This record gives sequence, structure tokens and C-alpha cells, in this order.
Amino acid sequence: MDDATPEEVLADFKGDRRLGGWGVAQIAAGTGLAVYAMWVGILQPGFRKVPLRLQVPYLPASKTQVHNVMRLLRGRQGGLVDLGSGDGRIVLEAHCQGFTPAVGYELNPWLVRLAHFHAWRAGHHGKVSYRREDLWKVDLSKCKNVTVFLAPSVLPLLQEKLQAELPDDALVVAGRFPFPDWTPCRTEGHGVDRAWAYSMQAQRQYACKRKDMLSQETLSVN
Repeated sequence: MDDATPEEVLADFKGDRRLGGWGVAQIAAGTGLAVYAMWVGILQPGFRKVPLRLQVPYLPASKTQVHNVMRLLRGRQGGLVDLGSGDGRIVLEAHCQGFTPAVGYELNPWLVRLAHFHAWRAGHHGKVSYRREDLWKVDLSKCKNVTVFLAPSVLPLLQEKLQAELPDDALVVAGRFPFPDWTPCRTEGHGVDRAWAYSMQAQRQYACKRKDMLSQETLSVN
């Protein structure tokens, strides 16, 4: 069985043979070991010093997701920062769309290397920047265009960081998951491919209105 060719294995599945409980268990165990090996060898190194609640698993953006993000950035100029840039595809596309400089911040060293490889293969090596840095420690005070493809668990905290540091004319675009307390100015796409654009000036105005409303409610109660 170990020497079976791919064609022979496929023939087994096409026939009437059944794997049985032990066969299913073997496949599950093998798959689990493969996933664990990938996690330990490739994905985990960037997370070892990051608190559990701030860890974001790597899940590459699809072509449709990248397209929707870039549509929301249409008409914008200047530089772009991608927080948690993964394999660098958002940064690379941003550079191709004229954003300069285009910078990605990613803590995992393997993903940073992969991003550099993609840039080299596309003929843009040295024209984009991928930095192995903790996104929570990056100074965003001069960033005008920010993209994020992060897990819902970290978005509330990132929301606070962005609101505290970004200038009023900044635009934030989130892919896959929206910010929980912000109101988007535009959206693009549907389902898992959906992207949300947020104006920082508008978010601060909403925050001030909510604060005033809460103050008035407190005074009325007292």
C-alpha cells in the first residue's frame, strides 16, 4: 500500500472499497500531523512573544478580496501601510496601483521572506518594503492609507490604536471582517470577500457624538 501510485490510490476511491473507522482515523492523524508541522515550523515563530489574544493566524487574501480593497482605495494617493501583511500580496498590488511607499508589517519571519520572494518574482524587488515588526508598536501618525486583514479578536484593540494615532485624512480599509464599533463610509463586495472603508475624521466625529449623548443621558439620570 505504501508503494501505491497516485493512479492506484484514485482507483481505490473510485471503487466500492470503504475506508472504515481505522482508515479514517489514520487519514485524520496524518493530516493533523501535517498541519501541526506547518504551524511549528512556519507559522508559530512570529507568535511566540505575542499574547494569545493578539495572535492572528495567517490566512492569505483571495484575488477578489484584494480587488475589493483596492477599489475602495481608488483615487487615494501617497503611501500605504498593511498591518499584518502576511505574504505581501496587498502591499505588492498597492505598489502596482501607484501607492508609494507601500509597506507591510509582519511579525512572522517566514511570511516576510515569502513576501520578498513574491515581490522578486513579480519584478518589484526593492520597490516595496516588508518589515518584520510588531504592528502594535508601529507609529501610524503619518499614515494616510491603511489596510488590515486581521481576526475579529484583535480589531477592537486595533480600533483604539488607529483612532489614537492616525491623522484625520486617513482612510482605513478592512478586509474579511469589519471593525466592530465603526461605521464604514463605503463597502465593496459580498460575503467573505467584502471590504469596508473607514474615514478617520468621520469616526472621530461619531465618537464625539456618542460621548456627548452618554454625558447627556448621565445628567438626565442624575
